[in-house]
Amino acid sequence: MTTVNSDVTTELYPPGRLALVQKATAEHGLGAVLLTPGPDLRYTTGYDAIQLERLTCLVVPAAGDPFLVVPRLELPAAQASPAGALGIELVPWDETDDPFALVASRLPRQLAQVGVADRMWAVMALRFRDALPAAIQVPAGRVLRRLRMRKSTAEVAALREAGGAIDRVHRMVPALLRPGRTEREVGRDIAEAIVAEGHAVVDFVIVASGPNGASPHHELSDRAIEAGDPVVVDIGGTMPSGYCSDETRMYSVGAPPPDFLSYYEVLRDAQQAACDSVRPGVTPQAVDAAARDLIAQAGYGEFFVHRTGHGIGLETHEEPYIVTGNTEPLEPGMAFSIEPGIYPGAHGARIEDIVVCTEDGHERMNLVDRGLVIVGD
Repeated sequence: MTTVNSDVTTELYPPGRLALVQKATAEHGLGAVLLTPGPDLRYTTGYDAIQLERLTCLVVPAAGDPFLVVPRLELPAAQASPAGALGIELVPWDETDDPFALVASRLPRQLAQVGVADRMWAVMALRFRDALPAAIQVPAGRVLRRLRMRKSTAEVAALREAGGAIDRVHRMVPALLRPGRTEREVGRDIAEAIVAEGHAVVDFVIVASGPNGASPHHELSDRAIEAGDPVVVDIGGTMPSGYCSDETRMYSVGAPPPDFLSYYEVLRDAQQAACDSVRPGVTPQAVDAAARDLIAQAGYGEFFVHRTGHGIGLETHEEPYIVTGNTEPLEPGMAFSIEPGIYPGAHGARIEDIVVCTEDGHERMNLVDRGLVIVGD
């Protein structure tokens, strides 16, 4: 479990948030929501609980007092976390207790619907189904989504800090790329830099050279980088605050193939157009189209195989998703990636920034130049 300054913690995880979640629970017609370790629990209480086979669960009833059920051996950690300062009851359970029955005993007997955390382990959801047989289970994410999508000033500041940290790592990447080094070797060095630049956890490192760049979620391999290879570097981690970074830049070890340069400029224009389109009232679908239409008009539409972006915050991927079909208008505080890609096969390219919708437009969290960096030229 990572910690941050207490004042910062209070700003990121304000005590009043629990009341907002309870209000949303009632508005959605649920009798209660059950939040096990994961982003929803941390968002609601600030408690970055360890996911264990032993049940830790915040119970937020539509009416009545919320309470946090924890294994007795985790009670000190819960008390020391921001949850310990919320004034809610901490209910410890012992090794021979049934914590699911404990939760059920403190809730109304005939709950019609209960929300279970989106990241709850299936085995725990099934245990709750048995303990609350009259209650239909629905995803708790529908209760928290509107709250989590609109970032507060403190959350935007945390994302800005994460963006600056991952920018610093990208500025180190050119020194790590050279012919003969494997993707895995470069990836190891990048992972070390991610932590050194302030992240608590490395979430992912993609170093995709040459033809591997045509696979958007390529895993690190033992392929040796060759002269003339374009290299996709997509990296991110989680800061001590709990908020995530995610940024993709393009590099070439020596002069890249001419056909790569022809579509890279298209991609750069498309990413710029999508970022420029972000403002309140615009739909995610329209932002996606701003990038996709330019790429299609240039003849590369079939090689843009994924959505333009995803929300980011306590998770690397969360709502809102920047994709065709999402017509929910953007609002100030919504944070998401803008990352169109073109993947013809012999190589590929993607450019990614985290963007926050503001009152009058947008702010980019990543400031490293988006031009192709040619290494060793």
